[in-house]
Amino acid sequence: MVGYAQEEEQQREEPPATIDSIDVVRDYRPILADAVKIRQSPDMTNKRRYQPDFNYGIIDKKLDINTGTKQLTIQEMPFSGNRALTNNYAKIGAGNLGTLLGEVYLSSDYWVDTRLGGYVKHLSQEGTFEGQRFSSQHIGVFGRTVYGPVTLDGEVGFKRYGTRFYGTVAGTDGMPLNVDPATQAFNDIYFTGEITSNYEDGNTDAFDYSVKADAYAYGNTYDTKENSFALAGYINKQVNAFNVGLHVSGDFTTVKDASYSLANHIGRVNPYIRFQGPNYNITLGANFVAEFGDSSRTNIFPSAEVDFALIPKFAHLFGGITGDVNKTSFKALTRENPWLAELGTTNGIRNSVDRMNIFGGIKGNAGATFGYKVKASYRRIESMPFYAIAPGTPYKFNMLYEDGEDASTVIGLEGELNVRLSEVVTVGGRVNFNEFDLQEQEEAWYTPKMRLAANARFNISDKLYIDGELLFQGQTYGLVQDTDIDLSGYAITEIGTTGMRKTTIPSFADISAGAEYRATDRIGVYVRLNNMVGTNYERYLFYPRLGMNVIGGVNFSF
Repeated sequence: MVGYAQEEEQQREEPPATIDSIDVVRDYRPILADAVKIRQSPDMTNKRRYQPDFNYGIIDKKLDINTGTKQLTIQEMPFSGNRALTNNYAKIGAGNLGTLLGEVYLSSDYWVDTRLGGYVKHLSQEGTFEGQRFSSQHIGVFGRTVYGPVTLDGEVGFKRYGTRFYGTVAGTDGMPLNVDPATQAFNDIYFTGEITSNYEDGNTDAFDYSVKADAYAYGNTYDTKENSFALAGYINKQVNAFNVGLHVSGDFTTVKDASYSLANHIGRVNPYIRFQGPNYNITLGANFVAEFGDSSRTNIFPSAEVDFALIPKFAHLFGGITGDVNKTSFKALTRENPWLAELGTTNGIRNSVDRMNIFGGIKGNAGATFGYKVKASYRRIESMPFYAIAPGTPYKFNMLYEDGEDASTVIGLEGELNVRLSEVVTVGGRVNFNEFDLQEQEEAWYTPKMRLAANARFNISDKLYIDGELLFQGQTYGLVQDTDIDLSGYAITEIGTTGMRKTTIPSFADISAGAEYRATDRIGVYVRLNNMVGTNYERYLFYPRLGMNVIGGVNFSF
């Protein structure tokens, strides 16, 4: 490179440089004073114009260390035959309190897309109190088949439950008022069937539908009969991120007693639209409910729900507002309290109405090892059903309804937790709290404000399993209208000057546990202890439960 001095440049007869152009005749870095003469500021950033390609050469060098190594010896695997899968199961057992238990389950998988089966169950027990007997039998046949784009399933069966009115009640003179406990039995013949469209994965324009039918004929020893037939269906059309659907149902129920008859029919129409995205689900609709039969009324309730993924899969916020008519049936009442008195004009059946049910909470899970749910609710309910001791026959119960001018308020809090601590331990539980603000009744009779149910399972080994259950219920209250009943064993409170008394039923805890040992792949032995505390606690007045019960037996698969 050749450079020239400033004097030599002046001797040349060349046009002088203007501010619009600069001729650089030697390689130099301008100082700040000269840089202002340049038309455009220089690019002072340090940017790499290209990314060079790198080539790596890996040297394959053998690691030559032979210390402690030798040729592997091929071992012959022990013979193990394929374990035969079984579809059938039987269980028999016996225990104290005259307990006899037997169960048989049969199923066939001869066809790939069809499953048929049936079962038979029996349990009978007898307590230490006069007439304290229980027995239940259940026979059922079920089937399920996948037929092209739809799935059909159904079940038909028979249930029987027998007991006695063994209420241990005495008069103020100390003489028993229930000398010869009468028998009571309930027979239930039922059928259920459903046809449902099959799910198509990835179909953004899916059309889903379902039709379900339920029917039963239910009766007791005293010729009280309830016949019911219900038909329900829904259709749902998916359009991209939207779902438009309709739920329709009709429930037709008649109840007849010697001196009582009721036609209680309910029809529902529930149109909705759902907006669904990756982390949210919003459903908006309305619920049209019509009651007809011996009495009629029509209600329109809101129906809206939202589910938002605060942390996908781990935490979902949900909430909504709904309303509905709650059907009260003789079958549901006697399954909860089998000592219901004969129906009549003063002991009838009436539906309750959820005028408003606002709820919200959080739920989520962490895989298959942890799941939880916390829910709070605010309900406005009309005609809440309760039980009360029947006047003249204190070992039976009549229906009692909340008949205030305004709806009653129930504020609830519910929590649920399921945890799999390891391959060995699994625990779970559910707790409910309710606070009642009633318009007419003194208390929510026989309805606890707090209830806890918990369970645990321990897989000690591949052959030994242990499980346990806990049921805790807070104190409840019962209403006694007769003044000649001895209540000296209870805490009582007089209600005004009517002679009626509020009776406190203490809280209780029922602990049960069981163990099973699999002697072989097909045969196992088991033992179970129910009500390990051994207290004859009461769920309803004058009806103590069975004490500690031990059941043992064998089960086998075939």
